[in-house]
Amino acid sequence: MLKSVALIPARSGSIRIKNKNIKLLNGHPLIAYTIRAALDSKVFDKVICVTDSQKYKSIAEQYGAYVPCLRPKNISSKKSPDIEWVNWIMQKTIKNYFDIFSILRPTNPLRDEFIIRKAFRKFIKSKCDSLRAVNLCKQHPYKMWRVKGNLIKPIFNNKNKTPWHSRQYVELPKIYEQNASLEIAWTRVLRKKIPTISGKRIIPFFSKNFEGFDINLPEDFEFLEYLVKNKKVKLKKL
Repeated sequence: MLKSVALIPARSGSIRIKNKNIKLLNGHPLIAYTIRAALDSKVFDKVICVTDSQKYKSIAEQYGAYVPCLRPKNISSKKSPDIEWVNWIMQKTIKNYFDIFSILRPTNPLRDEFIIRKAFRKFIKSKCDSLRAVNLCKQHPYKMWRVKGNLIKPIFNNKNKTPWHSRQYVELPKIYEQNASLEIAWTRVLRKKIPTISGKRIIPFFSKNFEGFDINLPEDFEFLEYLVKNKKVKLKKL
């Protein structure tokens, strides 16, 4: 039988929102919503919080997550790539016991157990290395620019035709951006010659409405509080 693990990264020291991962939302720390969604999905054999903070560890354990040890400081900086901490927790702490791992980021409290189950079923049925949640981009890359000297140049050119940056959004190719909802992958991608958290064959899981909502800035948190207060979205009951 396949064994799966949920990995919930909760690094301390966030700059734009202090202690973002444990900031209270509707009376509970932000991370609690992801922990409970993972546990209630019933698709994981273990739900692990990967944190560098003793305080975060205590809070995560209070809501049911397993925290085997603290994440080393040298792989807990704001520039540390995901592959570092994923490899560390999988190889150094829980070895190769699991066939599947999923990254569930605590900055998305609107992803519930039903979404996780739906994504997990799609992943299992497909022939892929991983699944990643995406949604249509809001800021289209065809309308982006780079600075060159005293001028700006479009990143994407469309020679001999109306420039992409001068077209309406509906005319542009559909481009999707990843969101904080979820990622699921076979652990074998971590054992490749060049390890990654996604491999090469990646299938999309299309997030709807606010399913892919991600909290990065103070205004994101304020907007989410507004949505909850005005019953535009529903938080999981804890």
